[in-house]
Amino acid sequence: MRFLFAALTLALAAGSCSREPRTELFNGRDLAGWVCVTDPEGVGDARDAFSVQNGNIRIAGSPFGYMRTEETYDDYRLHVEWRWIGEATNSGIFQRVQAGDRLWPEAVECQLQAGRAGDLLGLGGAKIAGAESNGRVFIKPRSGGECERPAGEWNCAEIVCVGDHIAVCVNGVLQNECTGSVRSGYIALQSEGGPVEFRNIWLTRLRRGI
Repeated sequence: MRFLFAALTLALAAGSCSREPRTELFNGRDLAGWVCVTDPEGVGDARDAFSVQNGNIRIAGSPFGYMRTEETYDDYRLHVEWRWIGEATNSGIFQRVQAGDRLWPEAVECQLQAGRAGDLLGLGGAKIAGAESNGRVFIKPRSGGECERPAGEWNCAEIVCVGDHIAVCVNGVLQNECTGSVRSGYIALQSEGGPVEFRNIWLTRLRRGI
């Protein structure tokens, strides 16, 4: 398993493609296939936070919450592109999101916060190896250094999940790896901070043992 994951991580950093077909998670028109979750005590509703504009997902940043896939996934390579609208602020891509639609779900977050893209966070009690608690969540800082693009320009995240292993590459730079305890779950995009857009969201399913 560790040999397989190391090979997948190298493929991730090199940008090589799998022969498996893509599963498109966003159709460019609407939010079909997604479930929106927002703070019940926040101002506004999900329609204020999540929309599609000019073929991109637009997340307002307020009210706080996330949009998750209707389906759960186990082993995959995920591709997501994002850019800030105006000031670069905060958002995230959640892996292994567990059922319950809590405001802070049990999940592993790939941090997109400006200046910290590639950090890994254990949310809702999720524990990841090598992370330290800040009193609220567990954080494993990125190790690849600065690679983010200025506000208004598109960034790319590639995330590989195999078993309990997760690896994150941002704009072609391998930023982080971790192991956890959960091997499947939903995928989610976060509303937190300010406006952000997402596009070209797809995954390639991976088969262990190949």
